Amino acid sequence: MLYLHLKIGCKTSLRCTLYAWCLNFVTVFNERERLMTLQCRFSIDDAKYDDDDGRINRTGTLLIVGATIVMVVIGSGVLSLTLAIAQSRWIKDKKGRKHTKSTSTRSITVQDHHKTKIKQPKAKTKSNMEKTTSQEQPNSGTYVEPQYSGSRIKGDTITLDFVKKMMNDFKEQKYLDRGYASKILLQTKKILKALPSLVDITVPHGKHVTVCGDVHGQFYDLLNIFELNGIPSEENPYLFNGDFVDRGSFSVEVAFTLFAFKCMSPSAMYIARGNHESKSMNKIFGFEGEVRAKLNDKFVKMFAEVFNCLPLAHVINKKVFVVHGGLFSVDGVKLSQIRSINRFCEPPDEGLMHDLLWSDPQPLPGRGPSKRGNRCFCFGEDVTKRFLKDNNLDLVVRSHKSMHKGYEIQHDGKLITVFSAPNYCDKGNKGAFIRFEAPDLKPNIITFEAVVSIFHYLKSVILYYLNLKSVMLYYV
Repeated sequence: MLYLHLKIGCKTSLRCTLYAWCLNFVTVFNERERLMTLQCRFSIDDAKYDDDDGRINRTGTLLIVGATIVMVVIGSGVLSLTLAIAQSRWIKDKKGRKHTKSTSTRSITVQDHHKTKIKQPKAKTKSNMEKTTSQEQPNSGTYVEPQYSGSRIKGDTITLDFVKKMMNDFKEQKYLDRGYASKILLQTKKILKALPSLVDITVPHGKHVTVCGDVHGQFYDLLNIFELNGIPSEENPYLFNGDFVDRGSFSVEVAFTLFAFKCMSPSAMYIARGNHESKSMNKIFGFEGEVRAKLNDKFVKMFAEVFNCLPLAHVINKKVFVVHGGLFSVDGVKLSQIRSINRFCEPPDEGLMHDLLWSDPQPLPGRGPSKRGNRCFCFGEDVTKRFLKDNNLDLVVRSHKSMHKGYEIQHDGKLITVFSAPNYCDKGNKGAFIRFEAPDLKPNIITFEAVVSIFHYLKSVILYYLNLKSVMLYYV
């Protein structure tokens, strides 16, 4: 039934609904006969008789069978009618779009008082009617669906007012229009592509910058960070240190929030690449499926292109080295080498880029194997101190691993791990972020609890998949 409703037109769908009801009656009648036959055999074998007249007592069984028949008929009828109505509205909406797309823009001019010539528009000129189909082409950018009721961009500039309204829409389980989603991704890609692989952040005297670790799609905890520490701005800049997608239920919302702030003011939001900002990880840990469900397949590629442009590391005031994973499998690596890495690709399985995204610290000196698998490794305190000395740095800040307190200080105070996803995978851990204030850049670590339980995320996911109207009429 569901296959028929999804594949055929409205009128045919309604006719098939009537046929389905008839088929249900025939099926239920045949089932009734089969049950009656089985019941008679059972009753004769057991020889259960009524006290009054000695007849076989089948009254209770027949009532149950009759009630089952009625419930099956009514249930199948209601389901069929519901699908037919939904399909009718869906097809009506699609026909309206096709009609808009097919509206002719040709003009007729008269030549020599008797000849007519049909004049086609120029190939490069895009009419207003043709723009109405841009929702199927993410790269076109600015078309907004007529039924979209969320926050809107006025002109070509992404403002703080738009970002705040967008975050509020996300809180209410509303989704960003595809036109705006495309605009944010394209603009973010353009900004990130112009950056080096190692970005220098300058914090003026008396000012500060906040470094956050993994967020992993925990949108409500991201909002809590902004509640505790303020909205990103040029006076209150943030650095998110990778792994802001995957595993959490709201990775799309987290990504668009960070990207929108980056578009609003590039110096208010710095974003680094983590090992989860890659196609291979997104395919396994949920982000790709979330993008397909909330947007469409074309946006999977767009996100991958943006991720390939993310910088690999940051240096704050030439003193604090911030990277998602850790240090290198070889000694003597200089900042200039990191700055020149060709990052516009999927992360390789070895080399400097791989080490920056995947390595972890260990308490023992030297380098050792990692539980993360082949080609991953751990580095000791001596490796950290040599790297800092070779590059005239004071501190390494990294993320990549959940910590019970939200952070951990290692390697004689020369390395800090910060993790900003509280109750990560229901572990009960705290989240943390670090404020560095110039000129001394002493780390001020703030911890916080999760604002919602795992049951809230589960409820949100269930409500999303039960929202049939949005799925059938808007996102199909």
